[in-house]
Amino acid sequence: MQIQPILAALRKHKIPALLIVLEIALACAVLCNAVFMIGQRVSEIHIPNAIDEAGISVIDVQGIDPKTANADIPRYLATLRQIPGVAVVAALNMMPLTNNSWNTNVATSPAGIMAKDSPNVAEYLLTKGGPEALGLRLLQGRFFNDDEYADSKLGDSYLPTGHTVVVTRSLAKRLWPGQGALGKQIWVGKSNTFTVVGVVADVLRPDENGGGAARFHWSMFSPINPHASIQTFAVRSAPQDRDRVLREGVHKLEALAPNVVVKGKTFTDIRDKYFANTRSMVWMLVLVCVVMLAVTAFGIVGLTSFWVGQRRRQIGIRRAVGATRRHILNYFQTENFLLSTAGVVIGMLLAFGINLYLMQHYQMTRMPWYYLPASAVALWVLGQLAVLGPALRAANVPPVVATRSV
Repeated sequence: MQIQPILAALRKHKIPALLIVLEIALACAVLCNAVFMIGQRVSEIHIPNAIDEAGISVIDVQGIDPKTANADIPRYLATLRQIPGVAVVAALNMMPLTNNSWNTNVATSPAGIMAKDSPNVAEYLLTKGGPEALGLRLLQGRFFNDDEYADSKLGDSYLPTGHTVVVTRSLAKRLWPGQGALGKQIWVGKSNTFTVVGVVADVLRPDENGGGAARFHWSMFSPINPHASIQTFAVRSAPQDRDRVLREGVHKLEALAPNVVVKGKTFTDIRDKYFANTRSMVWMLVLVCVVMLAVTAFGIVGLTSFWVGQRRRQIGIRRAVGATRRHILNYFQTENFLLSTAGVVIGMLLAFGINLYLMQHYQMTRMPWYYLPASAVALWVLGQLAVLGPALRAANVPPVVATRSV
């Protein structure tokens, strides 16, 4: 197939050709970034969280009297342990992916606390049985000894007087890249130090805290005795018993303490609620991609059908001098491939520019290069499929009909 006759024909139909090129360019730019954002959002929804999500029920008790909290919380824990099917129960200050977020800046030295890049981490405070109630997976070191569960620091609402801590693998890599974390010191403020006794698999924090997915696993765990600010109970059971255990737990605590507000939910419900907006965004972006591709395909079909009608005489002459149906079909497919290629080149430049804009203004990450050729291939295929119908109709026009004067 010679390209020169095709280019000559396109020069005579500049406006339709330009419309197709611009349509494909816009589709390529939008498709690249939309698919990239879909991939990011889907990875967020499935971001790993190394706790027993399927077996954990969460019961929040609001309104515990600070004066009696040290006695009330152990009673609540004992009541929940008596429920058939409960494996372990613990009280803690917060759960991953919830609205209640306790965060603090940490460093490996007193001077590092003042640094602008000191990592902000989620600090989980756990009563006895906390690691087991969450189902933390120990990678190095150990969990807490019984004598390390201590009261909160006098005059401070959360810092425990115990000086041991367990950190996630991601936080350990951030604080001590290329080194072991066990036995190292973590500073919270200029006077509070904690020794790392264990490293666990990555656990999510309550929210990204503005740090994106890279900091979503920066968490540490500290042992603490029952305290008025520790009003969340993690109840672990077998997944098949979870819903029943949750109902019974809420009922028993309401009967035990009628003056407090008791709310219960499974952790899977917590996760679903947290990522509900992300799922909606994914489906919206999928709809945008589908609509954009459909509009592009219909545009190609419409303009190509218009061209076929305009060039019926030209097609008839070519058929009369020996062109086969295959030649006519190849002609229109090659023509579309050239237009698609021009649109894809422009579209990839637009896609790159849009990605830079999103990085500067909306904290997006850089789009990997392979999204560009993948979108180009998709649009090439779409263009060939869209032009196939009009091209087949052109190839099937009899020469005697096509050469008649209109």
